[in-house]
Parts: sequence; C-alpha cells; structure tokens
Amino acid sequence: MIELHYWPTSNGQKVAIFLEESGIAYEPKPVNISKGEQFRPEFLAISPNNRIPAIVDRAPADGGAPVSVFESGAILHYLAEKTGQFLSPAPRVRTATLQWLFWQMGGLGPMAGQANHFSRMAPEKIPYAIERYVAETARLYGVLDGQLAKSEYIAGDYSIADMACYPWVVNHEWQNQNLDDFPNVKRWFEAIRARPAVKVAYDKGAAIRAAGA
Repeated sequence: MIELHYWPTSNGQKVAIFLEESGIAYEPKPVNISKGEQFRPEFLAISPNNRIPAIVDRAPADGGAPVSVFESGAILHYLAEKTGQFLSPAPRVRTATLQWLFWQMGGLGPMAGQANHFSRMAPEKIPYAIERYVAETARLYGVLDGQLAKSEYIAGDYSIADMACYPWVVNHEWQNQNLDDFPNVKRWFEAIRARPAVKVAYDKGAAIRAAGA
C-alpha cells in the first residue's frame, strides 16, 4: 500500500495520475497547504522540505521498513522502478524519459509557477517579472511543442515524463499561454486529458479540494 500525502496542485497531481494509471493500491492523505498542514511535524518527518507531495511505501520491494520519498520527480521515478511501468528498460528511451522528467522539474514547473504567481497572485503587479516569466514559460512550451512534433508522447511511449508535464499545462491560461500557439502541445494535452485514469485523478483531487475548503 502506498500512502499519498498531497494536495491537488500540479505537483501533487503528477503522482496521483501515476497511481491511477498503474493500478497500484494507494491511500490519499490530504495535506491542505492553504491551512499550513505541510508544516506539521508528522508531515515534515517524511517531507523535510515542507512541500507536497510525499509518499510512504508500506510494502517496499526489499521487504524492509516503510520507505518515504519526497520530491515529485523522485516519487515518479521510484514508483516506475517499483512497478516496472511507464519507464522503459531500454537505455536510450529510459534516458530520454528521465531527461524530460528533469526538464520539467528544473524548467517548466518553476517558470510556469512564477508566471502564474506574478500574473495572478502577487500583491503588486511587477511588469518586468510578469514579462520575464511569461516569456520564459512560452519558450519552454515551444521546446515541448518541438519535441511533440516528432513523437506522440514526450519520450516515445506514454511515460512518467508526460505525467510530470501534463499537470503544469492544465493551468496554461493562468500562465498567460494560449495552446493554439502550440499545436503539438494542444494535441498531446487533449489526448492525455481524455485518459480515464487522468480523469479519475482529477475528480478525486477536486473532491479533496472541496472537502478541505
């Protein structure tokens, strides 16, 4: 059994998508970040950086004590290794998948998050910051669009790279991005949004958010 400690943000939904897609048994453990629950000692014990998501694997492969993992990219990698799903054993495909996972972690997520923050949430509108982060996010969407012009999914077959990137594109309007400007991203986005497991993950996330409001 996997415990998923999360809130249905972009990073949280990555792991929820994997768990729904893989069929592995899991138990959601909501951590309401709007109420500061990420600072509770019991959460910090498994996620010392006080960020969601985190997991606890109660049945690790080595049969030993439970394993906790924080950082969404590390969690996706761990679960892919555990289940043998969504991360190819073929070295070239595996490398491509991991490089796009790290691209999301180091680029798309941080830049899109800043674009959203300065465009919608910052108490003071700072034109320089808005323009900088919106432009950089657009550049990254362009990079992704170029990759998806060559492949149905980001690294060939559907993988943890797609699961990592998709939740950040869900909020493209908050980042001042128009998917019509990125036709390959739009095609890919619609295909993933239609996947039954993705729909379930987002429905469950919406219910958790509503219950915690």
